[in-house]
Amino acid sequence: MAHTAFYAGSFDPVTNGHLDVVRHAVRLADRLVIAIGVHPGKAPLFSAEERLAMLQDTCASLAREANCELSCMTFADLVVTAAQRAGASLLIRGLRDATDFDYEMQMAGMNEAMAPAVQTVFLPASPLARPITATLVRQIAGMGGDVSAFVPKSVAERLKKKFAKA
Repeated sequence: MAHTAFYAGSFDPVTNGHLDVVRHAVRLADRLVIAIGVHPGKAPLFSAEERLAMLQDTCASLAREANCELSCMTFADLVVTAAQRAGASLLIRGLRDATDFDYEMQMAGMNEAMAPAVQTVFLPASPLARPITATLVRQIAGMGGDVSAFVPKSVAERLKKKFAKA
């Protein structure tokens, strides 16, 4: 039985924490859909197109190595609705700490009530990825700090260019 997993987030920018989740998720499914949530009330640093390009650039080799098909998309509705539209039976969620766990358990319960056929799978972050958040990466990069330990090289270069323009 083929399994499609759905991993949603803002990915603004893609971090080594996101790649940690992807590295594990591609071993659980035959197909992984990485989905960028696009919400009109939010003003991301990178456009949806830029984030799609970053995801393709950084995740394609991980999927290939695991013999997992990869696709990336955007969505502007409920995660479970987008997951169903993508044909996913697994909803991938990364956990860094107990705060993530409490929030994600609430979301998993609500998602199960709305879409019982979509099972939430929690993937614990590897120790080196636990402190990484896209918010902190943006803040460090915006203040001229070195984020190379927290993001792939290509993303660090994009961040440097983005903040050089500001």
